[in-house]
Amino acid sequence: MKPPLLLIGQGSQDDAYAAEFGRFVHRLRCRLDQTGADVSGGYLERATPRLSDSVASLVARGHHRLVALPLSLSRVSDDFPAAMAREQQRHPTLMYDYGRPLGPDHRVLALLAERLNDAATEISRPRALELAGARPRLRAVDSLPPEEYNAHVEPGDTAVVLVGEGSTDAAANAEIHRVSRLFWETHAYDFMTVETAFVSVTPPGVPGGLERCRRLGARRVIVVPYLLFAGGLLERVWAQALAYGAGHPDLDIRCAEVIGDCETLADVVIDRYEEALQLVPRP
Repeated sequence: MKPPLLLIGQGSQDDAYAAEFGRFVHRLRCRLDQTGADVSGGYLERATPRLSDSVASLVARGHHRLVALPLSLSRVSDDFPAAMAREQQRHPTLMYDYGRPLGPDHRVLALLAERLNDAATEISRPRALELAGARPRLRAVDSLPPEEYNAHVEPGDTAVVLVGEGSTDAAANAEIHRVSRLFWETHAYDFMTVETAFVSVTPPGVPGGLERCRRLGARRVIVVPYLLFAGGLLERVWAQALAYGAGHPDLDIRCAEVIGDCETLADVVIDRYEEALQLVPRP
């Protein structure tokens, strides 16, 4: 039997993120079930199941070696190895190997391109707000009058803003700039530019990225979140874009969806898992 795959999420109090994370864990469980590999998921904080509970469950089922894969597009923070070290203290027989983060795999860039193209070709007028239960959720940005929204704009007049989370780690922020360049050269070369912005912590924010595109002469800007799943971070991206668009009605601003739970993303995770298995000694 293969060692189980443990997906580690940072954690979010947002129900939408937790639901999509759970669906993705289920997708991988179905994919790997035929190989005899167990799949579990846990969060470092703010959400359930907690990492400690998931590890305890795996150990109780007789697993003492596993592959831990941070479900992250960028560099892994020190929180992940520290959390796994604590689990090893709780379970002295536990051994684990790390899987590499997911980005910027060429398939991840291809998924970003799909989300970009969907936003570029969307013909229906988006709604600024959608009520999800008792909580309004931002769904898209519409800064132009309805009669002008679907006006044809050439790719050369369209700019892209790739938005990462933002970090106090300068290397992690530099990685997002690298992804923007790779994305431009491999999938968005017809567009005017691909600029980088961040949700929080470090500049430029989404308004700063949009302003740069406007000053470069873009008629349309498509905001592409470099995020795995929907949730609070995505809403903050859309909220910042919506606020900027309200003050610049002459600029057509569109927002793409996140990468999301999908088969291609599962392919990347499984490859990272199989790669980590090469480090696991055979019995």
